[in-house]
Amino acid sequence: MGILRSFNISVSGLNAVGQGMGVIGDNIANSGTTGFKASRAEFQDVLAKSLKGIDGGDQFGAGVKLAHIKPMMTQGDVARTDSITDLAINGDGLFRVEAPFGPGFTRDGSMHFNKEGELVNSDGYRVLGFQVNGAGDITNKLGPIKLGNTTIPAEATKEVKVNMNLDSRAEIKQFDINDPDNTSNFSNSITVYDNVGTARLVSVYYNKQADNTWTYRALVDGSDASGGEDGKFTEMASGTLSFNAKGQLQEEVEGSNSFNFNKGAAQDQKIKFDFGVSITEGGDGLDASTQYGSESAVARHTQDGSSAATLGSLSFNDNGVLTAVYDNGVARDISQIAVAKFENNEALFKVGKNLFKESRQSGQAAMGKPGEGGRGEVLSKSIELSNVDIANEFVNLMTASRNFQANAKTLTTADQMLQEVLNIKR
Repeated sequence: MGILRSFNISVSGLNAVGQGMGVIGDNIANSGTTGFKASRAEFQDVLAKSLKGIDGGDQFGAGVKLAHIKPMMTQGDVARTDSITDLAINGDGLFRVEAPFGPGFTRDGSMHFNKEGELVNSDGYRVLGFQVNGAGDITNKLGPIKLGNTTIPAEATKEVKVNMNLDSRAEIKQFDINDPDNTSNFSNSITVYDNVGTARLVSVYYNKQADNTWTYRALVDGSDASGGEDGKFTEMASGTLSFNAKGQLQEEVEGSNSFNFNKGAAQDQKIKFDFGVSITEGGDGLDASTQYGSESAVARHTQDGSSAATLGSLSFNDNGVLTAVYDNGVARDISQIAVAKFENNEALFKVGKNLFKESRQSGQAAMGKPGEGGRGEVLSKSIELSNVDIANEFVNLMTASRNFQANAKTLTTADQMLQEVLNIKR
């Protein structure tokens, strides 16, 4: 009977709209949830009967059903925060965590370090990244991001690099270690480190020996020298610098080199003095010390040693690399955040707690580094907000309400028609 069919159609409409309301309500409820992805209810009609059979045409519909709930995996707005461990992905991809059910994936970048020094999400699940090898290079080995030891050992100075100019107009002087300031043409001081991280001051004195030829001597006060006398210099290293007629560094020849510091330092420490790439070494004179007719001066000098230090600060860059800066100024890469990419993000299975897991339709996660292979970049001190559009959801809410009222009206009308049928007997 057609009237009874109308009842079933109306009920299917009420059920479908009610389920759709649940999707809208869930979106609105999670409008403030970090990294939340809204869903959209998709409906399909239900075909019950054809009046012409296999010939088609003149078909009765049997109502509607909720066919799909489609996740909307669009980018949410990114908000700035003050926490360095708040991360957001600008583009495609998800963070990977070690969840109780196995690999979990999320756009929620609210992270912190736990008491073990591991980077975890708000539920304490460890975040995965690419590990660093002994040389400090990022590898393709995947594992939990962990700070490890927050102190670093001392590094003895192995090399000192100096870029300077020596005045070609200088007079030849005979050097006297007991009066170096008055018997040298130029000097500069450099702080170096012994094997236990103690800072030592090395004074380097330069003497013109002949035209285009200079000697240098690295001296240490006796208070820092093994067996030395306080107030008297001890020579630790020496060498010769030769320049061509253009004032370019032609050759550097190392003489003695043996730094013997006191107070528990290892003996016979070697510190190479590098004045640039000489012409003999294949240089062109542009990246080396010079001898021009101008005042002697040091443009810059560096050394590769450091004292023992503790962790001072942490930072993520746009490539997702976590860098630790220690209180001696040394910076070391610790790990690089991993980004998972799926062929079909919309087929990921929601498991709550802002997490997704793989499904058969989503495919397996392809792990990679931020910015590679179509993956988005990682933004530090940022959080991705929910992509729920409240205005749009309110419009959907009003539409669903009217649809529900219309289906309810169909039901009450069919009921009135059935009452009329029942009243025929009277």
